[in-house]
Amino acid sequence: MTRIGLIGAGGVAQRHARVLSGLPDTQVTGVTDVVPEAAARLAGDVGAQVYGSVEDLIGSGPDAVYVCVPPFAHGDAERAVVAAGLPMFVEKPISINRDTAVEIAGLVAERDLLTAVGHHWRYLPVVERARELLAGRPIRLISGAWLDKVPPVAWWARAEKSGGPVVEQAAHVIDLARHLGGEVDEVFAYGNGTPPDAPDADVDGATTAVLRFASGAVGTLAATCVLGWKQRAGLEVYADGLSLALTESELVVRDAGGAEVITCDPVSAHTAVDRAFVAAVRGEAGDVRVPYGEALRTHEVALAVAQSVAAGRPIAVPRAEAARV
Repeated sequence: MTRIGLIGAGGVAQRHARVLSGLPDTQVTGVTDVVPEAAARLAGDVGAQVYGSVEDLIGSGPDAVYVCVPPFAHGDAERAVVAAGLPMFVEKPISINRDTAVEIAGLVAERDLLTAVGHHWRYLPVVERARELLAGRPIRLISGAWLDKVPPVAWWARAEKSGGPVVEQAAHVIDLARHLGGEVDEVFAYGNGTPPDAPDADVDGATTAVLRFASGAVGTLAATCVLGWKQRAGLEVYADGLSLALTESELVVRDAGGAEVITCDPVSAHTAVDRAFVAAVRGEAGDVRVPYGEALRTHEVALAVAQSVAAGRPIAVPRAEAARV
């Protein structure tokens, strides 16, 4: 039996708990949260024990720990898990700043720990098919978008809590762009300067960015949080004689011969990312596609977009040594 501890009991932690509880020989054995009532509810749902602190949870002897906390709360939990030498799954975004993420990546590298980050889009069957179609074919243009509403959590619309929509939400699209198109060297972004209609909001209601890839490809990113619904979240990729349009549930492939639509169940990726991490914890043939250092590379791009908006100029994407783990 693989024993899993959860740090955090919000919506994302609840999703992981449901998936993990459905995997063979896997049990969520402990939950802790700064809101004890939330921890108690989730623990009751999955038959786990409630712990009053991260230290107590770690002391209970889990085989691995999931860190599912809001963006502003990352840091201390990861330090404690790393110090204990436990495999660690971290939900994105991995922090709201660069310093914390680079520090954690360095600690992980020093201990050579097994880690994974929740960029589950990489496990979508349509993404795997897109990579097959693009193999050996230079990409010319990548266009990403996350056009949505403000999520129903109080901290989301505050930049100091969430890092902003690009860091907190559109990071999925950025990660997919990197997965298909390679590293991003430079970004130039603008925000419209007007926050969404949400209490105490100070994030931009809309952001647009131009991305330059190391391969020579160019890209765009558009994000907004002013809608009352999720309009679109996905990526379009253009290569010579080929266009791909990707979302969580669909891949549209078009070439000179016409178009093909391939569908998939988004839930499959939620299950696959947890199954792969648990398999790796057991020492089986794991398929961890985004360890912490890889997630840091995506985080660097998202932070560069936010920095470019603030500075009003192009920003080179850093290549921290710790990011190469």
